[in-house]
Amino acid sequence: MEGGSTASCARKILEDGKVTQAAIASRVAGEFHGLQLLKEAINKEANNSTRFIIISNQRVYQRDAKCTSICFALPHKSGSLYHMLSHFIFNNINMTRIESRPIPGKTFEYRFFIDVEGRIDQPVIQNALTSIKEEAIDMKILGCYLPVE
Repeated sequence: MEGGSTASCARKILEDGKVTQAAIASRVAGEFHGLQLLKEAINKEANNSTRFIIISNQRVYQRDAKCTSICFALPHKSGSLYHMLSHFIFNNINMTRIESRPIPGKTFEYRFFIDVEGRIDQPVIQNALTSIKEEAIDMKILGCYLPVE
């Protein structure tokens, strides 16, 4: 089941009243909704964290942001990803994450999600993103934010 938050999933479990359902939520959310705790601390990583994002149709960037996230699709040809990543290297931008996902309905085509250190208003970031936008099939800026510490 998918929900807006872990607390809303806990509430839905209570409302549905089905013993075959469970929610991953905080102990506080479970206690608030009167649910039985099945297992505590199910994460395997000591530094586990959850990212929350705000989605808007307005372009609003945090002034003190230190990271930028983008996504883009590339043509399916040899060296296209290598060439795209060179824009970060030439601008001395540290990439902190890269992930690829297949594009539904398009065989051998992938969308790449990348996080970099830097703000959207920095000339080196703008230079890299301009170059990527010119060469990618499409590119979107997903956001600028403070990293989770």
